[in-house]
Amino acid sequence: MSMDTIKRLIDGTFIDPDGDGERTLSVPTRSVIIANSLKGDEAAVVRALNFKPPFAVVSDPDTHAAMGARVERALESITPIIKVRLGKNPHADIETAERLVGETQMAGTLIAVGSGTINDLCKYAAARQGKPCAVFATAPSMNGYTSINAAITEHGHKKSLAAVAPEGVFMDLEVLAAAPKRMIQSGLGDSVCRATAQVDWLLAHLLFAGEYREAPFKLLAEDEKALLNEPEALVSGDLEAMGRLARTLILSGMGMTVCGGSYPASQGEHLISHYIEMMHPADWHEAFHGEQIAVTTCVMARLQERLLQGPPPRVSPTTVTKQSVLSHFGEEIGLACWDEFDKKRLNDRTAEQLNARLEQAWPAIKEKLLAIIIPSQTLVSVLRRAGAPVDFRDINLDEEFFVDAIKHAREIRNRYTFLDLASDAGMMNPKSLL
Repeated sequence: MSMDTIKRLIDGTFIDPDGDGERTLSVPTRSVIIANSLKGDEAAVVRALNFKPPFAVVSDPDTHAAMGARVERALESITPIIKVRLGKNPHADIETAERLVGETQMAGTLIAVGSGTINDLCKYAAARQGKPCAVFATAPSMNGYTSINAAITEHGHKKSLAAVAPEGVFMDLEVLAAAPKRMIQSGLGDSVCRATAQVDWLLAHLLFAGEYREAPFKLLAEDEKALLNEPEALVSGDLEAMGRLARTLILSGMGMTVCGGSYPASQGEHLISHYIEMMHPADWHEAFHGEQIAVTTCVMARLQERLLQGPPPRVSPTTVTKQSVLSHFGEEIGLACWDEFDKKRLNDRTAEQLNARLEQAWPAIKEKLLAIIIPSQTLVSVLRRAGAPVDFRDINLDEEFFVDAIKHAREIRNRYTFLDLASDAGMMNPKSLL
C-alpha cells in the first residue's frame, strides 16, 4: 500500500487529506524504485527519465565502494559521465556545496550516490544551476532523500536551504541492508521523531493559528506501526523490514515537499541536534545526524509529556536578549540566530495574549496532542532494541554541553516548539530530561 501511495503522489492522483475530497497532491519526483536488488538495472532506471547528458556522478570513497563504481560503469554505457569524487567524510557546508557547483558546471544532470550529505549537496548544487538530479541511495540513514530542502551549514549556522527534489530515487535494499549498522540505526532515529515533530508543529498551530497539515503524517501511518514493532529486524538484514524503513524515509521527504518545508519532520528535536552540530567541542567524536535525532527525540518526548501532564503553563515575556545570544554563539553565528529568534520572542502584549489562549484552550490542546504522542518510554525501548543511541553519552557528549544544547537550541530558528513554551513558562529543567 505504501508503494501505491508513493506512485499516486508521483502521478498526482493522491487525494489531499487536508482538502475537500477532490484536491490532489503531487511531488516533483518522477520515479521511486525500491527493489531487493538493482544490480544490472542502474542504466535502465536512469535512462527512463530522459535526463540531459553528460551525467556528473558524485560519490565519496565509501559510497563509491558501496555502489558508485557500478553506477559509473552502468551509466558510461549510455552517455559520457563526469566522475566527481568528494573526499572522505564530506561535510554538507556551503564551501563544499560551492565547490560542487563548480565541478558540475559542464554536466546536464547530477547523479548522487550516497545518503544524507551527498544527497543534500547534489540537491543544492542542482538547484543553484537549474539542473535535475537523481540519487542512488547507499544507506537508509535519513529522511531527506525526496525533500526540496537541504541541510547546509553556512558560516557555522545550520540552515535549511532551498533545493530541488531528486527526479529519481533508486533504493537497492541489499545495498541498504549492507550499510554500516550505525547508519541503519540512524535512519530509525530520523524516523521516530515523527511524533515529537508533529506534536510541536500542532502546538504552534493551536497556539498561533499558523499552518499545519495532516497530510505528511497520514503518509507515514501505514508503515510506522510495523517499523516500531520490529526494530530488531532492521539490523538483522531483513529486507522486508528494510523496505518499510525505505518507504518511511521516502514518504517523510515527500511530506516535507508537500508542505513546502521541513516542518513535519524537524522541530524541537532537530533544533537540539543542530545546536550540537554547530557548537560541539573541537574534539567531539562526531555522531550521525539520525543518531543525534534518536537521542534528542527522547528528550523532546519527555519534555512534551511533562508539560502535557500539568495545568496550563503561564508564560512571561522572553528574557533572552540579543546580547546574550551574541555572547553565547559568538557574533557571526549569533547575529544569524538572533535574526531568527527575535521573530518569535514574547513581549508583554504577546505573552498576555498567549496566556489567555492557554487558559482558555489548554484542555482541548492537551487532548489533541496526547492523541498523537508516542510515550518516551516506548521510543527508548524501540531504539534500544535496534541498538540505537538513547542517551547523550551514546553520542559522545558530556552532560554540561548537552544541557546547554537543550537550553539554547530554541535560539537557532524561528520555529515555535515545546522548548519555547517550557522556557518562557519557567518550566525548563534540562537535567530532568536526560
